[in-house]
Amino acid sequence: MRRPASLLATLLISTALAGSALAQAPAAPASPAVSDPVLARVDGAEIRMSELQSEAQRLPEELRAMPAPMLMPLLLDQLITQKAITAAARAQGLANDPEVQARLRRAEDEALQQALITRAVAPRMTEEALRARYQTEIAGRPPEEEVRARHILVPTEAEARTALAEARRPDADFAEVARRRSTGPGSREGGDLGFFKRADMIPEFATAAFAMQPGQISEAPVRTQFGWHVIKVEERRAAPPPPFEEAREALRQRAFEEAVTAEVERIRGAASIERFAMDGSPLPAPAAPSLLDGAAPPAAPAQPRR
Repeated sequence: MRRPASLLATLLISTALAGSALAQAPAAPASPAVSDPVLARVDGAEIRMSELQSEAQRLPEELRAMPAPMLMPLLLDQLITQKAITAAARAQGLANDPEVQARLRRAEDEALQQALITRAVAPRMTEEALRARYQTEIAGRPPEEEVRARHILVPTEAEARTALAEARRPDADFAEVARRRSTGPGSREGGDLGFFKRADMIPEFATAAFAMQPGQISEAPVRTQFGWHVIKVEERRAAPPPPFEEAREALRQRAFEEAVTAEVERIRGAASIERFAMDGSPLPAPAAPSLLDGAAPPAAPAQPRR
């Protein structure tokens, strides 16, 4: 199994997502001084068009979609307020407050971490890289079998057997029995679960459903952690791989997480790290890994068929 990401990697994955999204967004064009007018001054501090454009790029996508004549004045007013608050804080000497300085150092550290991680993962997040990954991981795999089934879910085996007997009558309508008796999801729709893959369901349910053909009802109730099920298979099909457009976001997420984890492990491996006990005393260096560390036992020999 793949080693799980470290805590730091997990934190960076969650905090750097915004940085990754911004890296993909089109940056505001650089403006020469003559086309970068001053839009406001707050206690002498200038706010130029380039700063306003930069702030606009940091907004969520739904806000960036607002018409510029509506968005820009609102954003400028926000920047004026922020500049005024910052100036007031500096005037009161808060820039020298130890707690404020500590928070500024933390903010700087986080910005540096996100910038480094964003730069490291960028090559794996391009459209070309994602399409190549799609071809390798998804496009070439064989169609996956899916089943469409209905079920009746009840809390006891006795109720399940009663429902099963009723559903097996020649003139019975399974969907109608499910609407009356089932306590599970989709009871109003006659217990219809739609199409699902084997991995979508818990093992006991999937094993029973995928062993049946369309039109069949389970021979006996199936017990799971949710209760007792009576299952009817309606259809079976082989589902082709999803198109790239549907898989893009999942591919992007996996590529991002893997790239962050790999970069964090590379950086930690190259760093000189010393550890100390909670009282500040040095801790002994960890023992060198044995050649047997992480080794797996040999596979058992195949048993002859009987």
